[in-house]
Amino acid sequence: MRIDPDQLDLTSHSRCYTIPEASQLDKSQNAAPPLPCVSFAIGVTGHSAVHKSFPADPTALGQALGELFALIQHLLEGRQQAVGASHLCRTRLLTLLSDGVDHLAAKAGLQREWELMIPLPFGRALNTAINARPESASDTKAILAGKAASDPAVANRAATIAALANQGVLFELADQDERLTELFLQTIENPQDAVAVSSLASETGRRTALAGRVLIEQSDLVIAVWDSFTTANAGGTGHTALAALKEGVPVLLIDPVRPDEWRVLHSPEELVSRPPIVDQAEQAERLAEAIGNAIAVQRPGGAQLANPIAALEAEQWHDRSSIGGHAFRRVEALFGETGWGRKLASIRRSYERPDAIATGSGQALLSSIEQLAPGNDQVGEAIARQILARFSWFEAISSRLSDFHRSGMTINFVLGACAIIGGILYLPLVEVTHKWIFAGIELTFLLAILINTASGRRLRLHQRWFETRRAAEYLRHSPMLCVMGVARPSSAWPKGTGTWWPEWYVRNAVRAIGLPRVVVDKAYLRLALEALRDHHVDPQRDYHRTKSHRLGRAHHGLDVLSERLFVSAVFVVAIYLALAALAALGTVDPDWLAKAAKWFTVLAVALPSLGGALAGIRYFGDFERFAEISEVTAERLDIIASRIDALLAAPDNALSYALASDIMRATDNVVFAEIQAWQSVFSGKIIAVPA
Repeated sequence: MRIDPDQLDLTSHSRCYTIPEASQLDKSQNAAPPLPCVSFAIGVTGHSAVHKSFPADPTALGQALGELFALIQHLLEGRQQAVGASHLCRTRLLTLLSDGVDHLAAKAGLQREWELMIPLPFGRALNTAINARPESASDTKAILAGKAASDPAVANRAATIAALANQGVLFELADQDERLTELFLQTIENPQDAVAVSSLASETGRRTALAGRVLIEQSDLVIAVWDSFTTANAGGTGHTALAALKEGVPVLLIDPVRPDEWRVLHSPEELVSRPPIVDQAEQAERLAEAIGNAIAVQRPGGAQLANPIAALEAEQWHDRSSIGGHAFRRVEALFGETGWGRKLASIRRSYERPDAIATGSGQALLSSIEQLAPGNDQVGEAIARQILARFSWFEAISSRLSDFHRSGMTINFVLGACAIIGGILYLPLVEVTHKWIFAGIELTFLLAILINTASGRRLRLHQRWFETRRAAEYLRHSPMLCVMGVARPSSAWPKGTGTWWPEWYVRNAVRAIGLPRVVVDKAYLRLALEALRDHHVDPQRDYHRTKSHRLGRAHHGLDVLSERLFVSAVFVVAIYLALAALAALGTVDPDWLAKAAKWFTVLAVALPSLGGALAGIRYFGDFERFAEISEVTAERLDIIASRIDALLAAPDNALSYALASDIMRATDNVVFAEIQAWQSVFSGKIIAVPA
């Protein structure tokens, strides 16, 4: 069945704000970074040319893929018109470039000028040799050496692979090539060696599954041309399709026998169901929905839209923190730092400008990234532009919003105590006829609380802080994920409370870089692991450990002082009662006590009011729980640091992309767990009157 793209309703999947062209944005240094370009990424997996289910004449299958790509392009163009010309910048095709379906898809994608990215299970030479299927050792060695094979069919297959590879970005997983090359040659020279043949098949499956995971993580949609026979073969089409669905990536399943009949799947359970009749119009609508969910600036399934341009344009750059927002951090310093020099030291921060981070705090990281691929500075430049500059901007904006939000509530608690003390201070100072002066002072403090609270809510300080902080933390560790080809699948991103744009923004900023054009060998892995340890794991572990100790001291200090103020109030009242008893016995002058009673009353009210204010600040700041979160994060990062050290100390034959990428994902999970824990603690702590 053919789908007429013009008959599809795109509006129901195109609810999004118009995004202006980058040229329309303010280019001043104080402007927010431009929105990242959105890349819709399609991964393709399918049977090889020698598979029994691959058609002898693949013309119909190739035509079906071309028509499907045309439909996807039409749906994407409809989305592009709905969300603005600069919103959707490119369509990306990912394939492992195996002979068969991968070649058909690569050719169809290139005809549409789609960007081709190729995560190879092996280095380029070995991958070409394996997929060219040579039968002689001489041809195998020739291909491995970059020369032409003597067998015309083998040479033709190798040339086809080379031609496609030259048009794409190769991410070569070559870390096991030396060992696997020997094993491959062994099977060619002695095809009767069942052990070697079985070992090569097993190793090839594992390597293909590894590259397949890279493809899945980098894709918004996986197209699987599969006969639905088995999912058990590691690296096979069914195995890859099942892995994609488990990661939450939708799969478009094509029957190689009836390529016009395809289904869009969203769960592993759908993979095993085989409906007798496939409604292609319904499936096209499901495809449109999957595309819409992948690129929309809204939480998938949510009704609330969020315009990131409006959100970001509301923020203004400042080179330094504001003294008016220092109250909370001053409290943290006074009670959390050690030594009066540190307690009273300046807490004013200078923010690093986005255009300066590449030659500033990010220079060491970029130098490490440049060492990974000498002569290929495109990766470092892309990371500096797409990630580091944006991180610098969000870090500064978020820090300033955090200062104002938390300081606003801190000031409210102090003003509340001042209102109480100011209202009662008239007792020892003036006659009751002049109480109105102090009532006016009390009213001033109360009005200041109301104005401060209303301003904080009107300016949405809490929400803006959460949004920009999420973006900054997501970006912080992203450079190392990029160089390793590791990405968080779209469905695994947290769903923000109320807004989705920070996740959308960072996911597309990172996705814009794509896979780096590199050869991932043993040396590459060692340098990448060292960079991860030196530029993220160790610094963040030390930061969280120091922060945990400081916040623990702040919690304890506030707790002790507030308790002492309450106890002091008890002593004041007790002393007054003792003096009253002595006055009754004639030991203390009753006239003096009558005058002193007013001061005792002021102290009895002021001390617990101040203690309550400190207790309120302690509760609002939640120093103890944040200290626990930082301590847990430091412990998790310490485990990762130990894993990195153990892997770096291991011999070369034990070092692999599989192990290194798992460490990268573990680091990513620690970051996201810390963000989720932080949000769960502070999500309800909006600015309010201290009641």
